[in-house]
Amino acid sequence: MSSLAPILQAYMTERLIRQRQASPHTVAAYRDAFKLLLVFAERRTGKAPSKLGLADLDAPLIGAFLEHLESERANSVRTRNARLAAIHSLFAYAALRHPEDAAVIQRVLAIPPKVFDSTLVTYLSEPEIEALLAATDETTWTGRRDRAMLALACQTGLRASELIALTVGDVHLGTGAHVSCLGKGRRQRITPLSTGTAMLLKAWMAERGGLSADPLFPTRRATQLSRDALERRLAKYAALAACSCPSLANKRISPHVMRHSAAMRLVNADVDIVTVALWLGHQNVATTQIYVHADLGLKERALARTAPKDVPPGRYRPSDKLLAFLEGL
Repeated sequence: MSSLAPILQAYMTERLIRQRQASPHTVAAYRDAFKLLLVFAERRTGKAPSKLGLADLDAPLIGAFLEHLESERANSVRTRNARLAAIHSLFAYAALRHPEDAAVIQRVLAIPPKVFDSTLVTYLSEPEIEALLAATDETTWTGRRDRAMLALACQTGLRASELIALTVGDVHLGTGAHVSCLGKGRRQRITPLSTGTAMLLKAWMAERGGLSADPLFPTRRATQLSRDALERRLAKYAALAACSCPSLANKRISPHVMRHSAAMRLVNADVDIVTVALWLGHQNVATTQIYVHADLGLKERALARTAPKDVPPGRYRPSDKLLAFLEGL
């Protein structure tokens, strides 16, 4: 039986970091998945993680681990599938190096991802975005920073990790104002800035100062803002904005909702889906289709274009009582 420790160490260092040159976010996600799996396997087998063999992580144990993620850790199906993808990647790597464990490996690789219901994305309307920005306190340094940061997020659709990782040198003002970032999959992306967002950033950068490599939206200690801090600030402003814009009280506002809002702005402006995908940094245009499904206005405009010209508007009304009865069933 092959020992798990050297396989896992080689996979993380040789395959994931050196060969694939995975981003720090991907490395961290896979690391967390394997840590959870090893702790679970230790409880089930009674073996220390360093003593586990590859055969100990058989299909029944992996299946129980996935069930544990959903039932006990309350992970979503998407998170469960992401953990399974990490496990599949590890076992596919091990398959070429340890044929003696081929039977165990094939059964684990045969575990399918779980199908889940696709729900419509949550996004903010223009009045809701305005209320959210108005909730920031422009009389304080923190409030001015947060207003510029939230306005940039809602206009550019940057991911939370991309937003907090921005540096002063990533913002280019003047003619052709834009912001550049290294996005998901190590893809460099340039996103243009609207006049209003560029003016907010210009005022903020004049106050913020700093060197080109310094964080664009720092903490009071001049360090990079964390994702948790961003989520807390956003939750605070969403609660304040709900007082003047009650529709916000019914929405769960997260950094990704601001990204959805930027995408829906583009879709509502009849920007083609390929351009929206490029704007958001999606590698596959199919990923961007969720915004088309969420846009009722786009569907109504499509319906208006397909309505027969010689048919008067209005709903069908039966002229006979018996037909009306049948129509009402």
